[in-house]
Amino acid sequence: MSKRSSRDRRLHAETRLVHEGTLRSEFGETSEALFLTQGHVYASAEECEARFKGESPGFLYARFSNPTVSMFEQRIASFEGAEAARATATGMAAVTAALMGLLQAGDHIVAARALFGSCRYVVAELLPRFGVASTLVDGTNLNAWRGAVRPETKVFFLESPANPTLEVIDIAAVAQIAREVGAKLVVDNVFSSPLWQKPLELGADCVVYSATKHIDGQGRCLGGVILGSEDFIQTHIHTLLRQTGPSMSPFNAWVLLKSLETLPLRVERQTRTAAIVADALAGHSKIRRLIYPGRADHPQAAVIARQMKGGSTLIALEIEGGKAGAFRFLNALELIRISNNLGDAKSLITHPATTTHQRFTPEERAEMGVSEGLVRLSIGLEHTDDLINDLLRALKRV
Repeated sequence: MSKRSSRDRRLHAETRLVHEGTLRSEFGETSEALFLTQGHVYASAEECEARFKGESPGFLYARFSNPTVSMFEQRIASFEGAEAARATATGMAAVTAALMGLLQAGDHIVAARALFGSCRYVVAELLPRFGVASTLVDGTNLNAWRGAVRPETKVFFLESPANPTLEVIDIAAVAQIAREVGAKLVVDNVFSSPLWQKPLELGADCVVYSATKHIDGQGRCLGGVILGSEDFIQTHIHTLLRQTGPSMSPFNAWVLLKSLETLPLRVERQTRTAAIVADALAGHSKIRRLIYPGRADHPQAAVIARQMKGGSTLIALEIEGGKAGAFRFLNALELIRISNNLGDAKSLITHPATTTHQRFTPEERAEMGVSEGLVRLSIGLEHTDDLINDLLRALKRV
């Protein structure tokens, strides 16, 4: 097979998202090929031995190497500005593998307390079962990060913007603290997308995504990806994934490859619409609080201006009347659909307190900023006026 590489950094990111990492067979296909194979054959026993030793390049077994998955990894790495990437079956597989690849019994992790429910479970409940202590802090308070450090601290972990409160953390400042204490910083960048924020450029050691969200962007398949330096991936991630097997399906990789081609078009449009919708809803009498990265009234507006090139496709709204008010609002929507997914071409909305964060106590949810009236709105590709009309009509029912 021939490989066409476009790693010339003179090419813009949008161009690399169309061409990077493409492998073509002898048939010269235009679209990337889908290789649905579990394994590969070798011309000789000697070639097989050399392949397994890493002395001869090539693919071995779909659990840890596949041509279609490799194309996705190279393309997303080029876009992110990372030296290497490894794809996983889901976003949570990426988060879990990134953390477990860095930690062992006796170590300590410090994480921002405002996290997606499953991420908080991994940090606060799963890792301690294997002898890894964890501390949750107010991620926006740099002194809290410093104060939580122990001699055995090995990892810092955060989401920025956070799910679902859209809290934004100063990644560069936290990365500096991590370097000072010899810890690695892992950043979940899902809510920003690789278009608007580059954690590796800000000093993070690793960035993770649920490719299920904006990278697919059309509600079709699951996927995750871990990105970092070649040394980081080889030292901490490659062997763990190879031996434990949270593998991305080649079919899902093929879908995600095609999605990357349109990611800038989709996310730019969704972000513009989200900003307009946020402005249209700001100050509404039925909304107690509106949070949108990019608005001057965001609590971390100064940090956003420094580290993000754009806002987000997500808006957080606290509806009057608590859970009852939020439910009346959600049930009155006609165009926007109730779903726990996000980053989709269709606008979606969810009530975190009864879905993504339902397993936490009211006190824990309050600590994270997840009130009974909070809803998370993911803006899609519909016309802006139609979305605003749907939201304003539903707010009348609160």
